Amino acid sequence: MPVAAKRLWLLDALRGAALVNMLAYHALYDWVYVFGHTGGWYDISAPGCHIWQQYICWSFLLLSGYSATLARRPLKNGLVVAGCAAVLTVATAVYMPSQAIWFGVLHLNAAAMLLTCLLRPLLQACPAGPGLAVCAALFALTNQLPYGYLGFEGLRLVRMPASLYRANLFWLGLPDLTKFSSADYFPLLPWLFLFWCGWFLARLWRPRTGRAPAALRPLAFAGRHTLAVYMAHQPVLYGALWLWHALCR
Repeated sequence: MPVAAKRLWLLDALRGAALVNMLAYHALYDWVYVFGHTGGWYDISAPGCHIWQQYICWSFLLLSGYSATLARRPLKNGLVVAGCAAVLTVATAVYMPSQAIWFGVLHLNAAAMLLTCLLRPLLQACPAGPGLAVCAALFALTNQLPYGYLGFEGLRLVRMPASLYRANLFWLGLPDLTKFSSADYFPLLPWLFLFWCGWFLARLWRPRTGRAPAALRPLAFAGRHTLAVYMAHQPVLYGALWLWHALCR
């Protein structure tokens, strides 16, 4: 059968839609916070932008966890993503130190893939429904852990001891925010639990294979090349905006 007939086209299209959302969000971020234009309604501290940003993150991580169940070479995939994350850290630290990324969504995806490979027998032994429910609850409970609390968004249930954060375990979700910053920050806690929500969801529901409807094929095509688009999008966006400024001065 042709490759397109074997793919879960809905999954590809959803990844493509998440990419379009991310491209729009990052283009506005560069326009306002890198090139210094007035943002108007675009303000990353505003509730609307926060919800938009969180939707992009949630959709990417759920889809990544879902896709992990389909990988033929999950260990290799995790190592490739880890390599790309390392390149991203070096590039931002050298060329844009004020926007350096020390543990962003790509780092999280790599770590989640590798941990899932390691813990796969244990995860497989968990029933899918309860596993999904437990991971969703743990994600909600630890949502604000990097900021010193247990709780979800504005709901702060318990303040965590400050001593937990002194070692600056930023990759785990226990950063010392007095000396740590990252332009893109997605630690293992809470986000690993959302990745595993997607992993368990894939065991409960699987869309049909086939070729995407004509209107959705561009999105599906982008979704099949998510990593390449992710690695290329910021240099392309930054370069286009820089060129626009150079030509329009």
